Amino acid sequence: MALPRLFRQHELAFRTQYAELKERVLAAGDLLPGTPGTLALRKGSGHPYWYRVYYPVPGKQSEDLVCKEDDAAALESMRERMRFAGWVADQVVALRKLGFQVADKATARVLVELHNRGAFGAGLVLVGTLAWMAWLNEFGAIAVAARTLDIDLACRQRLKLAAPLPFLATLQATGLPFATVPGLRAPESATSVKLPGIQGLRVDVLAPGARLGAVVRLPELAWAAQAVPHCDYLLEAPEPAALLAGGHCIPLRLPQAARLVWHKLYASTRRHGFREKAAKDRQQALVLAAVLAEAEPRALKRALAAAPAPMARAIRPLLPDLLKTPGVDQPLAGLLSECLAPGKDRRA
Repeated sequence: MALPRLFRQHELAFRTQYAELKERVLAAGDLLPGTPGTLALRKGSGHPYWYRVYYPVPGKQSEDLVCKEDDAAALESMRERMRFAGWVADQVVALRKLGFQVADKATARVLVELHNRGAFGAGLVLVGTLAWMAWLNEFGAIAVAARTLDIDLACRQRLKLAAPLPFLATLQATGLPFATVPGLRAPESATSVKLPGIQGLRVDVLAPGARLGAVVRLPELAWAAQAVPHCDYLLEAPEPAALLAGGHCIPLRLPQAARLVWHKLYASTRRHGFREKAAKDRQQALVLAAVLAEAEPRALKRALAAAPAPMARAIRPLLPDLLKTPGVDQPLAGLLSECLAPGKDRRA
């Protein structure tokens, strides 16, 4: 009987299909939000104008002005953008069927808005489960992913924005009814927003800080972030990538994959009273570590060598349990032991 594996590899043709999609999207500039839509000519005002009619979020129709009736160049430009958006949506549907990780439409709407406003280019980084999903796609890996109701965003330093980007107003501009998460903090110290209902999407903003949960002010967003220990390590030199969500492929920035592995393992040791979340962190870390063990094993060694000493000390006691996890094969077990066994040299 074949032993269980933490992941499988997509065929080369499918990995190439994803790479082509990402390459074209990275060169596309701003993305059309929502569905590709249709064009409609409105003449009610006595001055005919073309409008794009689309669904920015499921169940809600919107219209955006495109141009005057006789502006052929602007009309053709929008037609081309709509054709491209339709092609992207078809590609995402196909990749989802093949086993690529695809987030939901609400997540897509939020991330498209942030992309179009330059937030990721200014230094905002996608972290958490969505970052893990994105890295699986980047490496062409297939693994089971639990549905997430969170978007975790983080910044290491002041975002390099040309103008302030009010965070709450930006998210409300998506057409989704985001509201500040109620809590003990004053409204000006809010760090999260959420959609209505138990299953409503939540968006959290994180930043480096010594005390977990402390408030870190972000003036450029007119918002605040939750402090996360060693988040500065996680956010060092983030990498350009993309996330498939809804019918979109959205350019953004991710933490380095190897640093994400070690930070997830560290985070699992701080999930006091939340065993399920700790187990999820460890499973995701192991899956991504298994991918890196085949693709870039030295990256894991270098990333651990760069980790703060308190973080590495918290991770090392996990080794026996990690080695007993189903699916951890000999190459991954050897790499984990080389990195984490007591007395081993941490230098890559």
